[in-house]
Amino acid sequence: MSHAAAGGRPAGRRVAPTIAGPYSATEWELLTGLPGRVIVAAVQPAPGRPYRGVAAGLAGLDAVAAGRAFDSDLVRTVVAAIYARHDGAPAPTTQLADLVDVLAACRAVVRVLDRRADPADSAAYRQWVQSGAVRVCRTASAMVPGGVLAPADSRFLDRLGGALGLG
Repeated sequence: MSHAAAGGRPAGRRVAPTIAGPYSATEWELLTGLPGRVIVAAVQPAPGRPYRGVAAGLAGLDAVAAGRAFDSDLVRTVVAAIYARHDGAPAPTTQLADLVDVLAACRAVVRVLDRRADPADSAAYRQWVQSGAVRVCRTASAMVPGGVLAPADSRFLDRLGGALGLG
């Protein structure tokens, strides 16, 4: 008997967790989309930044997954929504992230969080998003002699932190 016949959801379909808190669909999409956009921006090649290998991308994905253990209902719910949305879905086409757009999205998320989120959840979310970029940059710097963070990566992280209201 299928789940639908038994009163459950249709077989093969995942249902995203309900939106936690007073977020509109547009705001929720922004909150759940930003972590991936930041990881893409951190991984993609840029002048003055060391080569990003597979390990750097995996470090970013690991940072997103680490949100499941955060002491923040918002972060855990966002991670669950990210995984639910992508479970069984076809892979989206890969495109490079425009850093200006990513930073604008960060500032928009901060405005949403300032209006609607508990201050502790807001801080946890912003730190979690930044931690993904930090892990990517640190993994990439470990691949170069001396293991020092490239100046371009430091500038990227500084700009990201500023846009997230952390700097």
